[in-house]
Amino acid sequence: MKIEIWSDFVCPFCYIGKRILEKALEGFPHNESVIIEYKSYQLDPTAEHIPGKDFYKTFSELKGIPLDEVKRMNEQVSAQAKLVGLDYRFDTMQYANSFDAHRLFHYAEQKGKGEAMTERLLHAYFTESELLSDIDTLVKLAAEVGLDPKETSRMLQSKKYSQKVKEDIAVAHELGVQGVPFFVFNEKYALSGAQPSEVFSQALAKVWEEEEKSPAAKKKKSKTSYCTDEGCVEQ
Repeated sequence: MKIEIWSDFVCPFCYIGKRILEKALEGFPHNESVIIEYKSYQLDPTAEHIPGKDFYKTFSELKGIPLDEVKRMNEQVSAQAKLVGLDYRFDTMQYANSFDAHRLFHYAEQKGKGEAMTERLLHAYFTESELLSDIDTLVKLAAEVGLDPKETSRMLQSKKYSQKVKEDIAVAHELGVQGVPFFVFNEKYALSGAQPSEVFSQALAKVWEEEEKSPAAKKKKSKTSYCTDEGCVEQ
């Protein structure tokens, strides 16, 4: 079974959704047969880090939402993150453009470090308040997962993997993705958002059962269906 995941390294629900899926996979009897493929997506392609301007104020001005409301919203998100063992620190988080982080992910994936790089980037942004648009920071994080610093720096100074990021985003638009995380199971069922673990478990069981009944279906691309907390429905 293949699960494609469109996400952004600066998306709080993407990290939460990742943890929830991981929990569901722990209880899935066929988890060794599941292949995870991460795909790039940018919530704000025009995002720009402004030194000295905190996350709350930046988000408030971008979205036109009062500062107090932004803080309350993020407190709620932080509470959700804690439920899955994550520590979000919005008070020191640094708003940034994630494009280079996505390029780094694709580079790491080619080196067999895609999963490790994904986890490291998410933790760095949400818990350690690292600036993901800073090249030196990205090189440091890459080295921590075993990538060569000099090679990584040369790659980031170039435009390599830019097209791969754009291709992932283009496919997301073709699928009608309007927000992330967005999970696609065997190119057939899609699940949007950080749904409860039970929803992921239902989707895993349903897709596995259908593929077991019809092995030939693996060779054909089916219409994408959507899963919510009420189950999976084919469009």
